[in-house]
Amino acid sequence: MMERDSSDEEEDHENLISQNSRPNDVVKSPTNHTRRSALRIDGGRLSGAARGFNKRYLLAILLPMVILILYFTTDLKSLFQMRIPTIKDIGGNSPLNRMRESELRALYLLKQQELQLLKMWNYTTLQNQSNFSSVNNSNSIDEDLKSRVFSQISLNKQIQGILLSSHESEGFPDLNENYTDASLSGWNMCGKVDQKLSERRTIEWKPRSNKYLLAICVSGQMSNHLICLEKHMFFAALLNRILVIPSSKVDYSFHRVLDIETINKCLGRKVVVTFEEFAEIKKNHLHVDKFMCYFSLPQPCFMDDDHVKKLKGLGLSLGKIETVWKEDVKKPNQRKVDDVTAKFSSDDDVIAVGDVFFADVEREWVMQPGGPIAHKCKTLIEPSRLILLTAQRFIQTFLGKDFIALHFRRHGFLKFCNAKQPSCFFPVPQAAECINRVVERANTPVVYLSTDAADSETGLLQSLVVWNGKTVPLVQRPARNSAEKWDALLYRHGLEGDPQVEAMLDKTICALSSVFIGSSGSTFTEDILRIRKDWGSASLCDEYLCQGELPNFIAEDE
Repeated sequence: MMERDSSDEEEDHENLISQNSRPNDVVKSPTNHTRRSALRIDGGRLSGAARGFNKRYLLAILLPMVILILYFTTDLKSLFQMRIPTIKDIGGNSPLNRMRESELRALYLLKQQELQLLKMWNYTTLQNQSNFSSVNNSNSIDEDLKSRVFSQISLNKQIQGILLSSHESEGFPDLNENYTDASLSGWNMCGKVDQKLSERRTIEWKPRSNKYLLAICVSGQMSNHLICLEKHMFFAALLNRILVIPSSKVDYSFHRVLDIETINKCLGRKVVVTFEEFAEIKKNHLHVDKFMCYFSLPQPCFMDDDHVKKLKGLGLSLGKIETVWKEDVKKPNQRKVDDVTAKFSSDDDVIAVGDVFFADVEREWVMQPGGPIAHKCKTLIEPSRLILLTAQRFIQTFLGKDFIALHFRRHGFLKFCNAKQPSCFFPVPQAAECINRVVERANTPVVYLSTDAADSETGLLQSLVVWNGKTVPLVQRPARNSAEKWDALLYRHGLEGDPQVEAMLDKTICALSSVFIGSSGSTFTEDILRIRKDWGSASLCDEYLCQGELPNFIAEDE
């Protein structure tokens, strides 16, 4: 047993020496060679285990060295990291994609410029074919041409900017700098129209005492009646009479939207009275001596039996209703001052004249800024002071100084417009394109929307009105909120919720805008244009919606 143990110890000792000895030592020593041979013969199994043990030691020494070398010489993060495409790689931020996007956008703008240049060419051709002898008309054409040329210069600058935007880092000029030709500096593309007030042609309104003209207005809504009332003032001035404003029992409540006494202050004398004042003056003899109709067709004075009953219900006794000439509302003749004085002059104390809304008397004279009557105000028919202040407070709260106003007439307008030639009712997408062009030209990214359209139409319009890739807000008057104070004046004076007051408020906001877009064929729009002209707020960019275009789709007749 002891011999076996001794033999094992000796064998282990020899094995240990063999593992720790260098290869050259083994070759040089015959004793070692003899022992190594003995080991190969007698201990083959142990020799294989020893070799495996040597390899493990070698790997344990070399592997950390290899890892250290790789760590210091190789970017392992980039070697093993998986590259995931990002939105920037896929999207338009790469130079190539940005360049392609810029070029496509530039091509679109070039196409728009081509269309505008063609319109300019056609417009100039039409104007040259017409005979314009008036200096005012020539100036108007010149300003319009300037506006169109300036628009194309701005568009060209925008195209250059877009084409060069993908080369920002390549040393091109800074496109944000103003390099426009010096001859255009200081010229506002949408500047105010010169109304040439010094060239106004006016008459004095000096009524005779106790001579009255009762205004009869029956056609259309409030806007029609305001225009009718303004024409009645002209008639009263020509006939030297005091104008009697219609009673709210037979007409609109004019005293809620107009400052009637302000009209007298503008003239410096008593020229208008309310029906209540007139009734007080004539309480012992409330009688219309002569009732004259401007129009004979389709019926005298454009007035039905119901309106006659309402007038008599005021306590008025009426004389015979008669027509002074044959005149059709569908085809009114152009009349002069002499025609009016010859047919409507009378020595009677009280006369009534109706309805003159469609009357065509001295059109250029009546339509001039400030109207045909000499006075010291901007205009005689204008919103009341309360409505004006409320409009100003709304603008200060929601809009600011520069904004576009849009009157977008829709309710009942489809059938009305399609009965006209050409139609004035445009599909919402086409209307949005026209609005976008005005927004770009005016450089004013906020629009006040005055409309009777349904939410479905205004919602679609809002989504399509875009400028520089951003949605342009279409601002409407919100419902009353006690937390907001811009409409407090109307509330305190009991005027809130009155449809006519709200309509006049809309007109006033539109009249104060930088640029106005109206609905062709609407007297609401025409009254806004009248106020803008009289107030001096009319812009060179004012226009009817899609002016000069036809609807791209028109429904058939019933």
